[in-house]
Amino acid sequence: MATMMTAIEANGKDEFKSVQREIPEPGPGAVRIRVQACGICHSDMFVRRGLWPGLEFPRVPGHEVAGVVDAVGEGVHHWKIGDRVGIGWHGRHCTYCTPCRRGNFAACENLRITGFSFDGGYGQYMIAPERGLAHIPDGLSAADAAPLMCAGVTTFNSLRHSGAMPGDLVAVQGIGGLGHLGIQFARAFGYQVVALSNGADKEELARKLGAHVYLDASAVNVAEELKKLGGARIVLATAPNAAAMTSVLGGLGVGGSLLVVGAANEPLQVPAILLIGGNRSVQGWASGTARDSEDTLNFCALHGVRPMIETFPLAEVAAAYDRMITNKARFRVVLTME
Repeated sequence: MATMMTAIEANGKDEFKSVQREIPEPGPGAVRIRVQACGICHSDMFVRRGLWPGLEFPRVPGHEVAGVVDAVGEGVHHWKIGDRVGIGWHGRHCTYCTPCRRGNFAACENLRITGFSFDGGYGQYMIAPERGLAHIPDGLSAADAAPLMCAGVTTFNSLRHSGAMPGDLVAVQGIGGLGHLGIQFARAFGYQVVALSNGADKEELARKLGAHVYLDASAVNVAEELKKLGGARIVLATAPNAAAMTSVLGGLGVGGSLLVVGAANEPLQVPAILLIGGNRSVQGWASGTARDSEDTLNFCALHGVRPMIETFPLAEVAAAYDRMITNKARFRVVLTME
C-alpha cells in the first residue's frame, strides 16, 4: 500500500496548495476514510480565507465527504473496513455541554466541524471521528452522496421538522444549490410545492424537480400570488438574499413560517405587525447530526432525490472552487479522487 497521499491545504490567505503527506493512522474512536468524493460548499470560503474563529493552519477543507472506511482505530466497533460512509459539517459533539445533555447534539457548544476543527475531505484520505459518520446506502454513488452531507441534510432536516403536513402549501425560494434539493424533498413529502425564482426560463426546471406551481418573482408579486393560493405554511428560504426573503413574508398563511437556510449577509427587515397578526414566524435551521445525514441519504436512495452536480478531479480544485464560489455553478460542485 502507498504511504503518501495528495491533499489540498488552505493557509488562510485565500489560496490552495497541493501537498504530499503521509497517509495518517486513526487514533482511538476514529476511522480513516479513503475519500472518493468531496463536495465544495460556500462555507469552505471561511477556511480558505481564514475567517473562522480558532482555525489552525495549514488545514485541509471539505465537509461534504463520501468514501470508504479503510482503517479503524482502537475502540471503534460500529464501523468496519469496507463500509461506505460520509461525514458532513457535524464532525463530533462533546456529550457533556447543556445542549448535548438535553439530547440536542446538533447544537453542541463544543462542536467539532469537519474541515474546520480537523482536516476534511480535500484529499485522498482523512481521519474522521466515528460519531460523525453516516452510512451511505448502495443506491447512491459517492459523487451524489457527498453534497447530501451538507446541502442535502440541511434542506431535508429543516423541512421534516418544519411542522408542515402532507397537502400543505410549501414554497421554496431559490432554485440553486439548496433550493433544487428542497423542491425535490418537498414534493416527496407530499406538500403542495411552489417554486419561487427570477425568470420565466426557470419554470421548466422547477416543474421537472417537482414543483406544482412556479412563480416568477421578476414578473409577479409572489406574496400576493401565495395569498391567492391560500397562504404558505412554510417558505423555505434558500437563496442568500435578504430582500428576496423578506419580499415573501406577506405570502405566509396564518401560522406560517419563513424557514431560513440560506445565509444572507444583510439583515432581514421583518414587520412586527405581520408576525403578530397571523401568528407568523421567522426561523433558522442548521444542518443536523450524523444520524440526520444518514436519514437523508436513505430517503434520497428510496425516493430518487439526487443533487445536480458538476465534477472535477482533485488536481483541478482551484477551478472547481472558483466555479462554486462565484456562483458560475448553478447547483453543486464535487471533487472526485478516483
